Amino acid sequence: MPRKRLLWQLYPTYLLITLIAILSIGWYAVNSLRQFYFDRTVTDLEVRAHLVERLVSKNFTPNNLSSLDALSKEIGKSASMRVSLIHPSGQVLGDSHEDPARMDDHAARPEIREALSGKKGMSIRFSRTLQRKLMYLAIPVFRQGQVIGVVRTSIPVTFIDSALRSIEIKIGLGGVVVALFAAGISLLVSRRITRPLEVMRRAAEGFARGDLTGKVPVPDSLEMGELAEALNEMARQLDDRIRSITAERNEREAVLSSMVEGVFAVDAAGRFISMNQAAADLIGVDSEKCQGRNIQEMVRNNDLQQFVEKALSSRQVVETDIILSGVQSRNLQARGTILNDDNDNSIGALIVLNDVTRLRRLENVRRDFVANVSHELKTPVTSIKGFVETLLEGALDNSEDAKRFLEIISRQVDRLNAIIEDLLSLSRLEQDPDSFALQLEEAPLKELLQSAIQACENQAVKQSATVRLKCEESLRARINPPLLEQAVVNLIDNAIKYSGPKKAVEVVGEEQEDAIVIQVQDWGSGIGKEHLPRLFERFYRVDQARSRELGGTGLGLAIVKHIAQVHKGSVKVDSALGKGSVFSIHLPKKPENL
Repeated sequence: MPRKRLLWQLYPTYLLITLIAILSIGWYAVNSLRQFYFDRTVTDLEVRAHLVERLVSKNFTPNNLSSLDALSKEIGKSASMRVSLIHPSGQVLGDSHEDPARMDDHAARPEIREALSGKKGMSIRFSRTLQRKLMYLAIPVFRQGQVIGVVRTSIPVTFIDSALRSIEIKIGLGGVVVALFAAGISLLVSRRITRPLEVMRRAAEGFARGDLTGKVPVPDSLEMGELAEALNEMARQLDDRIRSITAERNEREAVLSSMVEGVFAVDAAGRFISMNQAAADLIGVDSEKCQGRNIQEMVRNNDLQQFVEKALSSRQVVETDIILSGVQSRNLQARGTILNDDNDNSIGALIVLNDVTRLRRLENVRRDFVANVSHELKTPVTSIKGFVETLLEGALDNSEDAKRFLEIISRQVDRLNAIIEDLLSLSRLEQDPDSFALQLEEAPLKELLQSAIQACENQAVKQSATVRLKCEESLRARINPPLLEQAVVNLIDNAIKYSGPKKAVEVVGEEQEDAIVIQVQDWGSGIGKEHLPRLFERFYRVDQARSRELGGTGLGLAIVKHIAQVHKGSVKVDSALGKGSVFSIHLPKKPENL
């Protein structure tokens, strides 16, 4: 049912009570006045009847009919009432308003019967003679203790009705005035009661909206004043608690948002309670959309789902490694612990995710590097050791064999030296930028590219390869010429080696919209797409047998990548099997001073 305002509950109640009181008093007053008028009229008629009875008692016989009738008419005219004299037989002996001879027998009239029995009789009824409603009062006429007749007096009741009607109108008008006055007073009283409640209601609505700075005015009445003070105290305590909770929440969110680790909490049913942005980024979801949603619905990784279930069911801290597949797979170290309420009942679990992808990758790189270095160094060392042992066992006696073995040993030593030199170059390039000061200078690129091509001329002659240069004379860049030349030489050398005999290699230097680009393009066998992501790793080889046959150390492209990086640039490769490869060094137009 629709709720009503307290004002419209109190005000109608007060008004109804007032109206009932006025109507009751009015009804009682009118009835009392009516009864009073009737009693007064009856008394008056009785007094008049006794006066008439004294006048006619001596001559009250049918023999004095004319005198009695005349006396009745005279008394009725002078007293403005109807007077009737009735014989005990019911015969009318005289009447002030009618000829007695024409009147009916009155013995059956109720007031006459009462009077003939020796009592006073009274009746109100319609008179057919006068055609109006009359009040009749009859008294007996005694002589020597015997009823010898009846004297009846009467007056019209309309006289009483008109007098009462005037009084009723006055009472009604007075009641209306009193009712209006009472309605106004009731409205004022109702408003006086409800106005403080309205003020408190608006203040409470403000509290509900979060505005706890307002105060409720304290009314004069004890009960309302205590209620207002209780509301003000409640608002103060709520404000203190909300400020404390908000500060704690902000601190917690600041800590969570600044954490590199992903943190999220789930309830006992596996629904997300909260999540920091790091966790949302790690598992690839929207933190806002996850609120209240089940983990099976939002996360499609079965290992993570099972780990959350295990954390919810275990009373101990659980840990595991999880791999999230996607565009880039991620290695996560997950740690889960149970969440308890104040009564030590389980309400969910807290999961912490550490992204160890880079760590795992570095561990793999370290293992591969150690394995590759060991392998690369072991091959020439084994060869040197074998030929030395051969020489020690007597091969020195044969000068031709000894010379051939020593030449092989010399080549293996050169290979070891090349590997060591490349490793030292990588080590220098990978130093902390704060401790490695790279000197840059404004230099023409065409001259540098020509110098790099000349450094590879012997290799090109061996392969019958043609190296073409395309670069504007005006193209300049802030570079470290020796380092950048080394990178270009490595790219040209690789292009000549892996293109095959009698192939062309094109070196291009150009200025693009956001960078200066050096491209080395060949039309050799190309490189498969599966090898491109790892092509610039140390010792990574597409064809290991061919690479060793051609004398590479496996570190050339790694050196190129690091030289580009210390110039605040990057290196890229585009290649397809059977169509050749394009290696590009991208240098910023305005590199930072190193």
